[in-house]
Amino acid sequence: QVQLVESGGGSVQAEGSLNLSCSAYGPFGSDLSMGWFRQIPEKGREGVATRSNDGSINYADSVKGRFTISKDIAKNTLYLQMNSLKPEDTAMYYCAAVFGPLKIEKTSELAWRWFFNYWGQGTQVTVSS
Repeated sequence: QVQLVESGGGSVQAEGSLNLSCSAYGPFGSDLSMGWFRQIPEKGREGVATRSNDGSINYADSVKGRFTISKDIAKNTLYLQMNSLKPEDTAMYYCAAVFGPLKIEKTSELAWRWFFNYWGQGTQVTVSS
């Protein structure tokens, strides 16, 4: 079993930055692949960035060049550094995990959520113009 706890959300103005953290708890060693997702009311949960347990990384087109996903393996903590934030980045952000490697190349970020089976409770990010 894996427990995920997100932190770091908040309210910022456009062009500002936030750094989200996701701490993972459980007996999983280095087997976890993890990712960040976001959701706004009445819309599906879309992938933002993922990191496979083999180190490969994928970003949604909408955040490339602005967001950076990273992981501190020793601390079992996943990060999402978000720069140049836009009002359209406003959403609830979720951390997700799954055992084993991710194979999501050539898959829409709207489908990434189906590759994960552990989810955190979410942290709100609000960007004002």
